Amino acid sequence: MNKNRPSISVAMTVYNGERYLKEQIDSILKQLSKTDELVISLDPSKDKSEEILESYARKDNRIKVLKGPGKGVIKNFEHALLSCKNEIIFLCDQDDIWHDDKVRTIVKGFCDPDVILQVHNARIIDADGVPKNGKETFFDVRKSGEGLLKNIYKNSFIGCCMAFRKKLLEDCLPFPRRIPMHDQWIGLVAQFNGKVVFLKKVLIDYRRHEGNVSANTHSKWIIMLKWRIEIVSNIFIYRCIKKWFRGWKR
Repeated sequence: MNKNRPSISVAMTVYNGERYLKEQIDSILKQLSKTDELVISLDPSKDKSEEILESYARKDNRIKVLKGPGKGVIKNFEHALLSCKNEIIFLCDQDDIWHDDKVRTIVKGFCDPDVILQVHNARIIDADGVPKNGKETFFDVRKSGEGLLKNIYKNSFIGCCMAFRKKLLEDCLPFPRRIPMHDQWIGLVAQFNGKVVFLKKVLIDYRRHEGNVSANTHSKWIIMLKWRIEIVSNIFIYRCIKKWFRGWKR
Protein backbone atom coordinates (compact mmCIF):
# COMPACT_ATOMS: atom_id res chain seq x y z
CA MET A 1 0.00 0.00 0.00
CA ASN A 2 1.39 3.44 -0.98
CA LYS A 3 2.02 5.36 2.24
CA ASN A 4 1.90 8.68 0.39
CA ARG A 5 -1.57 8.20 -1.06
CA PRO A 6 -4.42 10.35 0.31
CA SER A 7 -6.40 9.00 3.25
CA ILE A 8 -9.78 7.45 2.47
CA SER A 9 -13.18 7.41 4.11
CA VAL A 10 -15.83 5.01 2.84
CA ALA A 11 -19.36 6.15 3.66
CA MET A 12 -21.77 3.21 3.72
CA THR A 13 -25.42 3.05 4.71
CA VAL A 14 -27.16 -0.11 5.85
CA TYR A 15 -30.79 -1.09 6.27
CA ASN A 16 -31.85 -4.75 6.47
CA GLY A 17 -28.72 -5.70 4.57
CA GLU A 18 -27.62 -8.95 6.20
CA ARG A 19 -27.70 -11.04 3.01
CA TYR A 20 -24.86 -9.26 1.22
CA LEU A 21 -23.05 -7.30 3.96
CA LYS A 22 -20.14 -9.65 4.58
CA GLU A 23 -19.22 -10.00 0.93
CA GLN A 24 -19.32 -6.25 0.43
CA ILE A 25 -17.36 -5.35 3.57
CA ASP A 26 -14.68 -7.96 2.82
CA SER A 27 -14.23 -6.56 -0.69
CA ILE A 28 -13.66 -3.08 0.79
CA LEU A 29 -11.44 -3.72 3.80
CA LYS A 30 -8.67 -5.48 1.89
CA GLN A 31 -8.16 -2.30 -0.15
CA LEU A 32 -7.92 0.12 2.79
CA SER A 33 -4.79 1.18 4.65
CA LYS A 34 -4.43 1.42 8.43
CA THR A 35 -5.31 5.13 8.42
CA ASP A 36 -8.43 4.73 6.28
CA GLU A 37 -11.93 4.28 7.69
CA LEU A 38 -15.22 2.61 6.86
CA VAL A 39 -18.05 4.72 8.30
CA ILE A 40 -21.36 2.85 8.43
CA SER A 41 -24.67 4.46 9.31
CA LEU A 42 -27.15 1.74 10.26
CA ASP A 43 -30.82 2.61 10.13
CA PRO A 44 -33.03 0.55 12.50
CA SER A 45 -33.24 -2.93 10.92
CA LYS A 46 -35.24 -6.07 11.54
CA ASP A 47 -32.55 -8.53 10.46
CA LYS A 48 -29.05 -9.35 11.72
CA SER A 49 -27.34 -6.34 10.16
CA GLU A 50 -26.43 -4.80 13.51
CA GLU A 51 -25.00 -8.08 14.79
CA ILE A 52 -22.86 -8.50 11.68
CA LEU A 53 -21.55 -4.93 11.83
CA GLU A 54 -20.74 -5.09 15.53
CA SER A 55 -18.78 -8.30 14.92
CA TYR A 56 -16.67 -6.60 12.23
CA ALA A 57 -16.17 -3.45 14.32
CA ARG A 58 -14.84 -5.45 17.28
CA LYS A 59 -12.15 -6.97 15.07
CA ASP A 60 -11.22 -3.91 13.00
CA ASN A 61 -10.85 -0.40 14.44
CA ARG A 62 -11.14 1.15 10.97
CA ILE A 63 -14.86 0.43 11.09
CA LYS A 64 -17.17 2.98 12.73
CA VAL A 65 -20.79 1.95 13.15
CA LEU A 66 -23.23 4.81 13.73
CA LYS A 67 -26.87 4.71 14.77
CA GLY A 68 -28.75 5.98 11.72
CA PRO A 69 -31.50 8.61 11.93
CA GLY A 70 -34.15 6.26 10.52
CA LYS A 71 -35.40 8.88 8.07
CA GLY A 72 -34.59 7.26 4.73
CA VAL A 73 -31.53 6.73 2.56
CA ILE A 74 -30.71 10.41 1.90
CA LYS A 75 -30.59 11.33 5.59
CA ASN A 76 -28.75 8.11 6.34
CA PHE A 77 -25.98 9.01 3.87
CA GLU A 78 -25.86 12.55 5.21
CA HIS A 79 -25.35 11.11 8.68
CA ALA A 80 -22.46 8.92 7.50
CA LEU A 81 -20.81 11.73 5.51
CA LEU A 82 -20.86 14.11 8.48
CA SER A 83 -18.62 11.64 10.33
CA CYS A 84 -16.08 11.13 7.52
CA LYS A 85 -12.72 12.70 8.30
CA ASN A 86 -10.35 11.75 5.48
CA GLU A 87 -9.28 13.42 2.23
CA ILE A 88 -11.09 11.25 -0.31
CA ILE A 89 -14.62 9.97 0.30
CA PHE A 90 -16.12 6.91 -1.41
CA LEU A 91 -19.87 6.35 -1.34
CA CYS A 92 -20.89 2.75 -0.81
CA ASP A 93 -24.05 0.65 -0.83
CA GLN A 94 -24.57 -2.43 1.32
CA ASP A 95 -25.00 -5.02 -1.40
CA ASP A 96 -22.41 -4.53 -4.14
CA ILE A 97 -18.93 -6.04 -4.58
CA TRP A 98 -15.83 -3.89 -5.04
CA HIS A 99 -13.28 -5.09 -7.58
CA ASP A 100 -9.74 -5.43 -6.25
CA ASP A 101 -8.41 -2.48 -8.25
CA LYS A 102 -11.14 0.03 -7.35
CA VAL A 103 -9.31 2.07 -4.71
CA ARG A 104 -5.99 2.02 -6.56
CA THR A 105 -7.61 3.18 -9.80
CA ILE A 106 -9.66 5.97 -8.23
CA VAL A 107 -6.81 7.29 -6.11
CA LYS A 108 -4.63 7.50 -9.22
CA GLY A 109 -7.28 9.67 -10.86
CA PHE A 110 -7.06 12.19 -8.00
CA CYS A 111 -3.40 12.83 -8.82
CA ASP A 112 -4.84 15.53 -11.05
CA PRO A 113 -5.45 18.37 -8.54
CA ASP A 114 -8.32 19.75 -10.64
CA VAL A 115 -10.37 16.55 -10.30
CA ILE A 116 -12.96 16.92 -7.55
CA LEU A 117 -15.19 13.93 -8.29
CA GLN A 118 -14.96 10.66 -10.22
CA VAL A 119 -17.65 8.25 -11.35
CA HIS A 120 -16.63 4.81 -12.58
CA ASN A 121 -18.55 2.15 -14.45
CA ALA A 122 -20.21 -0.94 -12.94
CA ARG A 123 -21.17 -4.39 -14.12
CA ILE A 124 -24.82 -5.12 -13.40
CA ILE A 125 -25.50 -8.40 -11.58
CA ASP A 126 -28.64 -9.95 -10.15
CA ALA A 127 -29.35 -11.03 -6.58
CA ASP A 128 -27.30 -14.21 -7.04
CA GLY A 129 -24.31 -12.41 -8.57
CA VAL A 130 -25.04 -13.42 -12.16
CA PRO A 131 -24.32 -10.69 -14.77
CA LYS A 132 -27.48 -9.33 -16.36
CA ASN A 133 -27.81 -9.38 -20.15
CA GLY A 134 -24.32 -10.68 -20.69
CA LYS A 135 -21.84 -7.86 -20.04
CA GLU A 136 -24.29 -4.99 -19.56
CA THR A 137 -22.90 -2.08 -17.57
CA PHE A 138 -24.43 0.91 -15.82
CA PHE A 139 -22.90 3.30 -18.35
CA ASP A 140 -24.57 1.31 -21.14
CA VAL A 141 -27.98 1.63 -19.49
CA ARG A 142 -27.79 5.29 -18.47
CA LYS A 143 -25.63 6.64 -21.30
CA SER A 144 -23.46 8.10 -18.57
CA GLY A 145 -21.35 11.20 -19.01
CA GLU A 146 -20.48 14.64 -17.73
CA GLY A 147 -22.75 17.65 -18.19
CA LEU A 148 -25.10 19.69 -16.02
CA LEU A 149 -28.16 19.66 -18.28
CA LYS A 150 -27.57 16.05 -19.29
CA ASN A 151 -27.60 14.90 -15.68
CA ILE A 152 -30.63 16.97 -14.78
CA TYR A 153 -32.57 15.45 -17.65
CA LYS A 154 -31.27 11.90 -17.10
CA ASN A 155 -29.11 11.36 -14.05
CA SER A 156 -25.99 9.24 -14.45
CA PHE A 157 -24.39 10.02 -11.08
CA ILE A 158 -24.60 6.75 -9.17
CA GLY A 159 -23.45 6.88 -5.58
CA CYS A 160 -21.91 3.44 -5.29
CA CYS A 161 -19.56 4.37 -8.16
CA MET A 162 -18.61 7.83 -6.89
CA ALA A 163 -15.63 9.22 -4.99
CA PHE A 164 -14.83 12.86 -4.30
CA ARG A 165 -12.64 15.22 -2.31
CA LYS A 166 -13.91 15.93 1.21
CA LYS A 167 -13.93 19.68 0.59
CA LEU A 168 -16.92 19.16 -1.71
CA LEU A 169 -19.07 18.44 1.35
CA GLU A 170 -18.83 22.10 2.35
CA ASP A 171 -21.12 22.88 -0.58
CA CYS A 172 -23.24 19.70 -0.54
CA LEU A 173 -24.31 19.43 3.10
CA PRO A 174 -26.82 19.57 4.51
CA PHE A 175 -28.70 17.97 1.65
CA PRO A 176 -31.69 20.05 0.47
CA ARG A 177 -35.01 18.76 1.76
CA ARG A 178 -36.51 18.03 -1.65
CA ILE A 179 -34.07 16.32 -3.98
CA PRO A 180 -34.53 13.01 -5.85
CA MET A 181 -31.33 11.43 -4.49
CA HIS A 182 -28.15 12.49 -2.72
CA ASP A 183 -25.79 11.21 -5.41
CA GLN A 184 -27.32 13.35 -8.15
CA TRP A 185 -27.07 16.42 -5.91
CA ILE A 186 -23.40 15.76 -5.09
CA GLY A 187 -22.58 15.19 -8.76
CA LEU A 188 -24.31 18.34 -9.97
CA VAL A 189 -22.73 20.52 -7.27
CA ALA A 190 -19.31 19.06 -8.10
CA GLN A 191 -19.55 20.43 -11.63
CA PHE A 192 -19.47 23.97 -10.21
CA ASN A 193 -16.42 23.25 -8.09
CA GLY A 194 -13.90 21.37 -10.22
CA LYS A 195 -13.32 18.69 -12.80
CA VAL A 196 -15.72 15.75 -12.93
CA VAL A 197 -14.44 12.55 -14.56
CA PHE A 198 -16.44 9.57 -15.82
CA LEU A 199 -14.29 6.42 -16.00
CA LYS A 200 -15.44 3.72 -18.38
CA LYS A 201 -13.57 1.09 -16.40
CA VAL A 202 -15.78 -1.34 -14.46
CA LEU A 203 -14.76 -1.31 -10.78
CA ILE A 204 -17.69 -2.92 -8.96
CA ASP A 205 -20.39 -5.51 -9.43
CA TYR A 206 -23.60 -3.50 -9.04
CA ARG A 207 -26.33 -5.70 -7.64
CA ARG A 208 -29.90 -5.17 -8.83
CA HIS A 209 -32.63 -6.94 -6.86
CA GLU A 210 -36.08 -6.34 -5.41
CA GLY A 211 -34.66 -4.77 -2.24
CA ASN A 212 -32.81 -1.94 -3.99
CA VAL A 213 -33.65 1.62 -2.99
CA SER A 214 -33.21 2.81 -6.57
CA ALA A 215 -33.88 1.05 -9.85
CA ASN A 216 -33.08 1.28 -13.53
CA THR A 217 -36.77 1.57 -14.35
CA HIS A 218 -38.54 4.90 -14.88
CA SER A 219 -40.94 6.48 -12.41
CA LYS A 220 -44.19 8.03 -13.58
CA TRP A 221 -43.63 11.11 -15.74
CA ILE A 222 -45.30 13.45 -13.26
CA ILE A 223 -42.92 12.32 -10.51
CA MET A 224 -39.92 12.67 -12.82
CA LEU A 225 -41.03 16.18 -13.76
CA LYS A 226 -41.41 17.11 -10.10
CA TRP A 227 -37.92 15.76 -9.33
CA ARG A 228 -36.39 17.80 -12.15
CA ILE A 229 -38.12 20.96 -10.94
CA GLU A 230 -36.85 20.34 -7.42
CA ILE A 231 -33.25 19.69 -8.49
CA VAL A 232 -33.19 22.73 -10.82
CA SER A 233 -34.62 25.03 -8.15
CA ASN A 234 -32.12 23.80 -5.58
CA ILE A 235 -29.21 24.23 -7.99
CA PHE A 236 -30.41 27.77 -8.75
CA ILE A 237 -30.64 28.59 -5.04
CA TYR A 238 -27.21 27.06 -4.44
CA ARG A 239 -25.63 29.14 -7.22
CA CYS A 240 -27.25 32.35 -5.98
CA ILE A 241 -26.07 31.78 -2.42
CA LYS A 242 -22.55 30.94 -3.56
CA LYS A 243 -22.37 34.03 -5.80
CA TRP A 244 -23.63 36.24 -2.95
CA PHE A 245 -21.17 34.73 -0.49
CA ARG A 246 -18.22 35.31 -2.80
CA GLY A 247 -19.30 38.92 -3.30
CA TRP A 248 -19.69 39.39 0.45
CA LYS A 249 -16.19 38.04 1.13
CA ARG A 250 -14.70 40.62 -1.22
